[in-house]
Amino acid sequence: MPLTPKQKQTLKAQAHALHPIVLIGNNGFTDNVKKEIETGLEAHELIKIRMQQTDRESRKETFKMICDTVHAEAIQLVGKVGILYRESARKNKVKK
Repeated sequence: MPLTPKQKQTLKAQAHALHPIVLIGNNGFTDNVKKEIETGLEAHELIKIRMQQTDRESRKETFKMICDTVHAEAIQLVGKVGILYRESARKNKVKK
């Protein structure tokens, strides 16, 4: 179920204090990066990732591919930092 703009705004505010837990280097979106993102989303629901790519369009494409692959909601992409949200199969940790 897609998030409403109000829910995204709340999640952006909550993510403000977070530090990126996954760094995507020059190798791009690899299987190991996918596993780390999956683990982070399952544990925290709301995570930040940082990408080292210099081209804006390639960052957007990578961010969209990550969201589609891990079935996460794209909250925001600013510069090299992206915010992802996926409700955990366990108990809700983040208030929407």
